[in-house]
Amino acid sequence: MSSVAATDEAPETAEFPIPAGVFAEKVTAVKHYTDRLFSFRMTRPQSFRFRSGEFVTIGLPNAVKPVFRAYSIASPAWDEELEFFSIKVPGGPLTEHLQKIKPGDTVLMRKKPTGTLVHDALVPGKRLYLFSTGTGIAPFASVIRDPETYEKFDQVILTQTCRENAELNYGRELVETTRNDELMSEFVGDKLLFHASSTREGEPRGERVTKLIESGKLFSDLGIAPLNPETDRAMICGSMAMLREIEGLLQARGFEEGANNKPGTYVVERAFVD
Repeated sequence: MSSVAATDEAPETAEFPIPAGVFAEKVTAVKHYTDRLFSFRMTRPQSFRFRSGEFVTIGLPNAVKPVFRAYSIASPAWDEELEFFSIKVPGGPLTEHLQKIKPGDTVLMRKKPTGTLVHDALVPGKRLYLFSTGTGIAPFASVIRDPETYEKFDQVILTQTCRENAELNYGRELVETTRNDELMSEFVGDKLLFHASSTREGEPRGERVTKLIESGKLFSDLGIAPLNPETDRAMICGSMAMLREIEGLLQARGFEEGANNKPGTYVVERAFVD
């Protein structure tokens, strides 16, 4: 998802006026996971409110008309800073420059958050599945760090499929820190499960999550019952192919898509794909 195309682009060091109607925030931390993936944190505007799982559009002050792209907010709604998890696209209008940011740099953010990967779009249930590929894990980094998630569900299953093993490290780190976090551990307890698979490196779980669902291996690996629309709810974010396949699997089992104005048993983010 994007806004206007860039024009009059200039070198990284050039300075341009901050456009009207956007926040201009400072980068506080950057971490590179692979040559394709990185995360960063930045200051949070005092007036900015969002629901865990929503996204915003961000850009850089490096052009008269900056490029903006949709990014899921990876930090939970209670966090004092904002976190994002990004892919690096060679020659990408935004990521070509965004991947070079460092602490102290400025990032632009439009003021209105939105998205469907929120609790309000789901009817009550007992178990929540969070299906992701690649950077599609970002909104779920927000959801699993929100106490409300564990108040609404008895069990939370986060899955991530990537091409290479190293691309799963953000998710592994996320789950570990969430389980051990002083604030969150009380809510999480043993409710949070994580299933990671890499498709190109032949790990024991080296299959796409869709195949693991079809074969039943996902459920046997985790020691849980198969998908059931009576008790289970699902959120989906990732590649277009994965979105379509997971949707098909869910619909074949009786799940119905939800939205903010009509909650259902699963939701999918269609605003962007990784």
